[in-house]
Amino acid sequence: MVKLALSDEILMSVEKPARYIGNEINSIKKDPAETEIRFCMCFPDVYEIGMSHLGIQILYDILNQWADTWCERVYSPWPDLHRIMRERQIPLFALESQDPVKNFDFLGITLQYEMCYTNILQILDLSQIPLHSSQRTWEDPIVIGGGPCTYNPEPVADFFDIVYIGEGETVYRELLDLYKAAGKNHWDRLSFLKQAAQIEGLYVPQLYEIYYKEDGTIDEMRPVCPEAPATVRKQVVTDLTDTYYPSKPLVPYIRATQDRIVLEIQRGCIRGCRFCQAGMIYRPIRPRDLEFLKKRAIEMLDNTGYEEITLSSLSSSDYEALPELVYFLIEECRQRKLNIALPSLRIDAFSLDVMSKVQDVRKSSLTFAPEAGSQRMRDVINKGLTEEAILDGAWKAFQGGWNRVKLYFMLGLPGETEEDIAAIAELADKIAAVYFQLPKEARHGRPDITASTSFFVPKPFTPFQWAPMGTAEYFEEKRKYLKGKVKEQTNQRSIRYNCHDAVTSELEGIFARGDRRLAPVIEEAYKRGCFFDAWTDYFQPDVWNTILDEWEIDRDFYNYRERGEEEIFPWDFIDIGVSREFMRREYERAKRGEVTPNCREGCSGCGAAQFGTGVCVEGRGGNQG
Repeated sequence: MVKLALSDEILMSVEKPARYIGNEINSIKKDPAETEIRFCMCFPDVYEIGMSHLGIQILYDILNQWADTWCERVYSPWPDLHRIMRERQIPLFALESQDPVKNFDFLGITLQYEMCYTNILQILDLSQIPLHSSQRTWEDPIVIGGGPCTYNPEPVADFFDIVYIGEGETVYRELLDLYKAAGKNHWDRLSFLKQAAQIEGLYVPQLYEIYYKEDGTIDEMRPVCPEAPATVRKQVVTDLTDTYYPSKPLVPYIRATQDRIVLEIQRGCIRGCRFCQAGMIYRPIRPRDLEFLKKRAIEMLDNTGYEEITLSSLSSSDYEALPELVYFLIEECRQRKLNIALPSLRIDAFSLDVMSKVQDVRKSSLTFAPEAGSQRMRDVINKGLTEEAILDGAWKAFQGGWNRVKLYFMLGLPGETEEDIAAIAELADKIAAVYFQLPKEARHGRPDITASTSFFVPKPFTPFQWAPMGTAEYFEEKRKYLKGKVKEQTNQRSIRYNCHDAVTSELEGIFARGDRRLAPVIEEAYKRGCFFDAWTDYFQPDVWNTILDEWEIDRDFYNYRERGEEEIFPWDFIDIGVSREFMRREYERAKRGEVTPNCREGCSGCGAAQFGTGVCVEGRGGNQG
């Protein structure tokens, strides 16, 4: 019988108690007495978001396949339960066993989004684990960070014992074996961390010192012991077919953000968009075997009871066996009376044929991501998408019976002018005009065009890592300008405009390219009640701005200036395989508005071929020089 860490009285007093009781379909229970290692995997956001994260599903499956390890899960308690746990000193607990997280051997925290940084401290605080790695003993878990934000872990480095750089399927087994050896040989905690630092892909922040120049930039990052390498190389799964993928994914009791089976068809991307961090850090592109995907799709449908399946990839249209896979899934789903949800595909004859066959795809939900309104800006960001292709895709979609289109753009891109911003409204209007080229009898009411803009945030390991970011005031000014331009369009009654929050984006930018000097700022914000900053209702911009001022955080230094070509970045100790020289070349090409062909059209010598896998070494990439 499960022992509950929360009484019925508490559970009945909070919103959605099912977030905290565990026992979901396909969750795994083991006998603690028969396992040597207790591992708690954490997503520092609310349950519904965390349960939708594929990475944790994969790691949960991997770790629990090992007889010596029991992996459980924990998510950020919603503010109502957070308050009760603080008041009653109830330690945060894992869902499967309801045991306190502080009693586990490892706590693995996914760093998915910069605005979740204060939630990391919430997890540690409620778990009654010291916030700083330097304050922990063997009585505390080894706290590990993983995920995309670890490609610049420095703003939160003080809070982690180990940061795992790369894909999680690679070196966890080696780390856990090392941990068992530490116990058998009675190593102290620091000795274990020094040995862990010698495992490729593992970064131990407390084994490094950072020295700064007078202008505030980094002078040097230096290991403090011989065990710590000067460079940490990301870990890459070279064969995605011969690796782990859950056949029995967890099924929540309440609706999650992704309430369906997720089938990852490939990793990486060939496109080379200059703003896109994922497109760089996950290179090279690695497709999964078609037969493996067919088999795993059937197994997951059989083992979950889900009524829908979707494909996961940075660019699904670039999966070369996509037609065969999709037609197989359509037939399988038809027989089972299930739905297939398609990702955003390039609008071509194949995708329209597929969408016409899929009952789930309501003829009101096509998505385009031009990212920029003008062709000049699309060339700057290397989007590889012409206005002609966008309008042709819209025409084909409207002919196919769709009348709603969602358009995604960014404001504040490097080199942006007011003409480029106005072009966003003009492009939306041109798409609406295309609809009215249909004969009246072929139309389904008025077109419904939604143009949404987010604000450009320069990210590490992208060609734009040197670029300045706009201020919140600039973003707000341009948002108002674009809103006015939308109202001026001929078809403005068919166009709606949405925009992301500017202040949130500004703070995200500070953390994205920040350094260790931001750790006390994040800690102070948490102590003043800031967490769930990614949620509009809980974000406290006034508190954040006050703290940034008190700690004399220079927004110009972190966000608004262009970095020097030779400046040392906080993340330069990481080797992602894609070279700094390649990214600098791409930044210079962006300034000139030059397009770089995708990987299948011609290799640009990014450096990812060193991993010995993927499209770049299959003989189709051309000259890598």
